[in-house]
Amino acid sequence: MDLAFGPELDDYRAEIRSFAANRLAPHYQSDDRSARLREGLLGELAGMGLMGLRVPEEYGGQGADCVTSGVTCEELGRADFNASYLVLNALLIGEILATNGTAEQKDRWLRPLARGEVLPALCLTEPDHGSHAAELTLKAERDGEGWRLVGEKTSITLGVNANTGIIFARTGGPGAGGVSAFYVDLDDRYVTRAPFSDLGNRAIGRASLHFEGLPARARDMVGAEGMGFKQVMRGFDYSRALIGLICIGCAQAAIDDALQYARDRKAFGGPIGRFQGVAFPLVEYATYLKGARHICYEALWRKDQGLAHTVESNMAKWWAPKVSAEAAHQALLTFGHTGYSDEVPQGQRMRDIIGLEIGDGTAQIAKLVVARQLLGREYAP
Repeated sequence: MDLAFGPELDDYRAEIRSFAANRLAPHYQSDDRSARLREGLLGELAGMGLMGLRVPEEYGGQGADCVTSGVTCEELGRADFNASYLVLNALLIGEILATNGTAEQKDRWLRPLARGEVLPALCLTEPDHGSHAAELTLKAERDGEGWRLVGEKTSITLGVNANTGIIFARTGGPGAGGVSAFYVDLDDRYVTRAPFSDLGNRAIGRASLHFEGLPARARDMVGAEGMGFKQVMRGFDYSRALIGLICIGCAQAAIDDALQYARDRKAFGGPIGRFQGVAFPLVEYATYLKGARHICYEALWRKDQGLAHTVESNMAKWWAPKVSAEAAHQALLTFGHTGYSDEVPQGQRMRDIIGLEIGDGTAQIAKLVVARQLLGREYAP
């Protein structure tokens, strides 16, 4: 068993960590206070090749494997949790487009994505259809050879700023088989955006999008008609492990800060790290994070090898955000009254991580998927 990443990937991690520490981390707290996506961020990420990580080289991307994508997400999460959403969306949407698009579509769609010329959103969730997304109701109404998209999507990450989106709409009858996917420009003549005021992740501009006849041409359909829902579900198996690593990177930064504080803070005649009540909880969460990290990378390694990875990815999705939020909470408590101030990022880290306990599938949904895999569908909830 070889658990090493290898020198090439270690060097890559060091490069991304340096970039994230120098270019992203200084803006983490100020972006939260301003609650907006800062100008130039997309260009910086694209300049490092991060918006086209999984885009094939022939379409201007890096052609990176899944484990490399995971390393990237972990390091971005460590430095700037909110910046990681831009790369996560590009990874997931790029994967869907590269897997299901025609040669013409890939040439048209993937090059601008890799160059950072577009900021894409995944438009799936609806006000009455979150976890039960197969029952979505946004309509694709026939208009000549194309369609008009009518309805509402909600809780859309980057919804305030995204200029393109992969939109899942009902083109047929009820259930998953009636859902198709379209990749289109989010033309503000036909799309109204309603920003949310959130607990965390304030810089990413989560929003509801109201579609008022947005045109979608036949050439904008991703894959076959009626295959949209199945396409995105396959993508979530992969992205759930990436989400786990974003949360783990952020929580590890919180624990690392708490460990340093336990060395520096003096009370009762010595550093507070000498007290079991301070040291042991930090040890526990360092252990939990290490275990969750292994599951995430196993899922990504299995995908790279062409092996089934549904169980591991969904284990990662329910456990990694949960333990990361708890670790960030413990890190905050280690700082005492200082941790309750926004002068340090511990509270923001905890708030931001909580968002991914919900987003892209709750713990209950992930456990349901795992239960059906382990027990068999007829014996599971």
